[in-house]
Amino acid sequence: MFKPLILYIGLRYTRAKRRTQFISFITLTSILGIALGVTALITVLSVMNGFEAELRERILGMTSHATVSGIDGQLQEWSKVQERVKDYPHVAGSAPFVNGQVMINADRRVSGTMLRGILPEQEHAVSEVGDKMVSGDLNQLVEGQYNIVLGAELAGYLGVGLGDQITVITPQVNSTPAGILPRMRRFTVTGMFRVGMFEYDRNMAIIHMADAAKLFRLEDGVSGLRLKLDDLFNAPQISRALANTMYADGYRVSDWTQAHSNFFRAIKTEKRVMFIILLLIVAVAAFNIVSTLVMVVTDKRGDIAILKTQGLSAPSVMGIFIILGGIIGVVGTALGTVGGIALALNVETIVPAIEQFFDTQFMAADVYYISELPSKLEWSDVYAIAAMSFGLSLLATIYPAWQASQVNPAEVLRYE
Repeated sequence: MFKPLILYIGLRYTRAKRRTQFISFITLTSILGIALGVTALITVLSVMNGFEAELRERILGMTSHATVSGIDGQLQEWSKVQERVKDYPHVAGSAPFVNGQVMINADRRVSGTMLRGILPEQEHAVSEVGDKMVSGDLNQLVEGQYNIVLGAELAGYLGVGLGDQITVITPQVNSTPAGILPRMRRFTVTGMFRVGMFEYDRNMAIIHMADAAKLFRLEDGVSGLRLKLDDLFNAPQISRALANTMYADGYRVSDWTQAHSNFFRAIKTEKRVMFIILLLIVAVAAFNIVSTLVMVVTDKRGDIAILKTQGLSAPSVMGIFIILGGIIGVVGTALGTVGGIALALNVETIVPAIEQFFDTQFMAADVYYISELPSKLEWSDVYAIAAMSFGLSLLATIYPAWQASQVNPAEVLRYE
């Protein structure tokens, strides 16, 4: 008599009679509210996952997964270090580099810039900048010719193009009979790149590593060795293991999560806050179940009293209404999960269609670096959202179910 009877009555109460049409309408709105909340939550988190993945890809297209440098910030005999790490597990590629802050002057415009010296023939092993060239080629960076490649935004700000001359000014100084003068060198612009990140397109210039070493007086040294790993998500573990083997020799190993920790922490915080805000929408819809069940309990007081006189216990009465509320939660969560998955998997198709239909663009390419809505569905998010939605639905049934279990048959049947 226990579970089958409770389940049968709970399912029976989901079907409306003529006099309970209003209750069924409230039930329907509760289901739709839960479904819409779950759909919105899955879709928004998928879009945020897509943005995070896109930003990570663009950032790591310019920065290394890990970096080996000296304790003093310089790396001597880098070729020996490169041979040493070449056969280390999980290291897919390596390339030396020189980094430094400079000022670039073109006509009457000046801009502070990060200057990076590279070996063009090795850069493809750790970076995608060669694939992001909008004009020119990295191979035009030849030792001794003092050519330079600029970020597209930086070139636009300085008002220079291919073949133009610019002046690079370093913080180091020269002592001359005329006094202390900054070190300056004329470079020829031979290329421009665009990776879609303001940090690089506006604030980075690239030259040959030998020219950079002369400019910063590093002689045969470099700033470090950039590494590409076979799994960027395991970069912290791999870099720590590599550091343990190299620290005793005076080398320091860092990874991309340390260089951009604040940025990605901010993205995760924003995602967490958005999750909580949208979960509140689901919670509001789930707690509509309370009002639905309270009205059902009021409408079914006579039925409850009769069932109690026939021996149905108070916990069983609670079970009937928990099942009724659980059915509402399950249906709403299932509809929302299916809708959210379908929408998240087709955002990149649906949004352009809406833009074309209304003849507008939500994220203009001349304003935003990412002009499309990327989406990346994480199944762990789907499972967590579905579980929380169903949990909130069950939580909302407790008070009405308890209220139903407290019905006194003598009080109710006295007037029947």
